[in-house]
Amino acid sequence: MKYRRCGKSGLKLPEISLGFWHNFGGVDRYETGRETVLTAFDSGVCHFDLANNYGPPPGSAEITFGRIFKKNLLPYRDEIIVSTKAGYDMWPGPYGEWGSRKYLTASLDASLKRLGLDYVDIFYSHRPDPDTPIEETMGALADIVRQGKALYAGISNYSAEQSEKAISALRAYGVPCLIHQANYSMLNRWIEDGLLDVLEKEGTGCICFSPLAQGLLSGKYLDGAIPEGSRASKGGFLKASSITPQLLVKLNALNDIAKERGSTLSALAILWILRDRRNTSVLIGASSAAQLKENLAALTQAPLSAEELDRIEKILRTP
Repeated sequence: MKYRRCGKSGLKLPEISLGFWHNFGGVDRYETGRETVLTAFDSGVCHFDLANNYGPPPGSAEITFGRIFKKNLLPYRDEIIVSTKAGYDMWPGPYGEWGSRKYLTASLDASLKRLGLDYVDIFYSHRPDPDTPIEETMGALADIVRQGKALYAGISNYSAEQSEKAISALRAYGVPCLIHQANYSMLNRWIEDGLLDVLEKEGTGCICFSPLAQGLLSGKYLDGAIPEGSRASKGGFLKASSITPQLLVKLNALNDIAKERGSTLSALAILWILRDRRNTSVLIGASSAAQLKENLAALTQAPLSAEELDRIEKILRTP
């Protein structure tokens, strides 16, 4: 495993980190999740990313990680980076979502109990709050860091302009913004339109979630069929209707490049994100240890060449 420095901080993160958005909820098989986490740690993946509402049901992913940590990883706490977040709907009433000091503080306290930890390494504001002053949200994060409940503060899903304001507000409280967690892939390139420039200027790292575009870049849909049990078949964030003929042409053209280098489409997608040193880590999900290993194999391959990157760019820019 290779590690990259997170912005201008002293913290390094693995080039691939493991996310708990899916596959680790109360409805999922615990032993499968446990095997995946331990395989990740044994492979050098020391960063595990959670949020208060990950499950389902909400909170259950943190409970799952807490069980695994207590049973298997407790002696290695100083070798592990754990992050969690608050911002989305978690409990009923006016204090169960968004970015108030009340919600962020209460949410982290509950997360720490579920995780069985005294502190998390990174605590994020999971999304900007249009109705709460940015100074209140960032002030809460700064106080949480000063209280020792988190070592670093981060933001997620903030635009370039919002990020600049949040980072400035945190700095005014004497706490740097360590990292921004953003949705980024070959099929979702919004962070290239200003956000990465802001983060580079401010010395803030970037960790990219949904690198396989909810599975579109996994290779599952190359023939246009919707496999039973896949995300597209479940009608969640990925809709079957989004798998258009035009998209299939792109996916298969990208897959041809992957096959030429003896690789997979998913590995190509991961290497493409890592082509930019401003991206600290790629945050992957995994439904099994085998799937995790397949994605980790990307790091054993040569970086994409200038010629390959040019071909990929032409494919991605085709309407």
